[in-house]
Formats: sequence, C-alpha cells, structure tokens
Amino acid sequence: MNATQLFLGVIFGSIGLGYFIYGKKQKRSMPFMCGLSLMVYPYFFDSNLAIVSIGCILTAIPYFVRV
Repeated sequence: MNATQLFLGVIFGSIGLGYFIYGKKQKRSMPFMCGLSLMVYPYFFDSNLAIVSIGCILTAIPYFVRV
C-alpha cells in the first residue's frame, strides 16, 4: 500500500462514513449499504484506478437509486 492508496482510502472512507450515518439515521438501505461498502472496499484493491473507479460508482449509486 502506497501513500496514494492510503489517501484515496481515507477520502472514500470519509464519504462512506457520511453515507453510513445518513442511511442509519434516515433508515434508508441504499446509502447505508453504499456507505458500508465505501468504508471497506479499499482494503481489497491494489490499483489506484480500481479504487477511484469503484469509489466514484459507489458514491453515485445513492443519488440515482432511491430506495
């Protein structure tokens, strides 16, 4: 793990924490699950491109899918 991956993990983990708290308080499943995924997924990928692309997709899902 290099510094870029660590920084990207912190950025997307922070966004995920916001989604997680929002989904828990509003009792909405989509932001809750995306937030949980955003906090966990950087541990499983080594590529910076994969971290950024998956993070952007997971960040956009609650905006487009309202459940």
